[in-house]
Amino acid sequence: MFNDATTPLSLLRTRRSGKPRDLIAPGPDAGQLREILEIALRTPDHGKLAPWRFVVVPDEKREAFAALLESAYRREKPDAGRLELESMRQFALQAPALVVALSAPVEGSKIPAWEQQLSAGAAIMNLLHASHALGFAAGWLTGWPAYNEDVRQAFAVGAERLAGFIFIGTPGRPQEERPRPAYEQIVSIWDK
Repeated sequence: MFNDATTPLSLLRTRRSGKPRDLIAPGPDAGQLREILEIALRTPDHGKLAPWRFVVVPDEKREAFAALLESAYRREKPDAGRLELESMRQFALQAPALVVALSAPVEGSKIPAWEQQLSAGAAIMNLLHASHALGFAAGWLTGWPAYNEDVRQAFAVGAERLAGFIFIGTPGRPQEERPRPAYEQIVSIWDK
């Protein structure tokens, strides 16, 4: 069983992102989404800078988001084919809920930008954990939209960067485990 929320440890042991293309309704309602985002804010944040931001794309704006992606893609790739453009539309409309995460390092701070960027990743991980704890599945994607300047400008303020798109919903098919690294390949004992 994935995302077993019976205990905090069982949730962490069984955590599995949902593939956004497989997420269906129901998604979180407005109150649940607020709770998810409030939990995301409880993240390690050296200097108390909140070097991240979230933008909710509501249902009534998903078509506008799809149009933005298609327009930006056409601008960057004027010879794009029908399948490429359809993939942009599918990206925008998958899963019931969409949150755009931005890395927003505070310039001039004594806290290194790298630490602030790590904090943005931690905030997104908290968002995923909160989604799973409430009985949903969530997936964090980047892909072409996260690196396109037109898309960035549609969400970002100043030099903020798109850290990714978090899609939230209910798994529409059974989730499968993915390969995980072996403990021995990742963990070592320092012996210098």
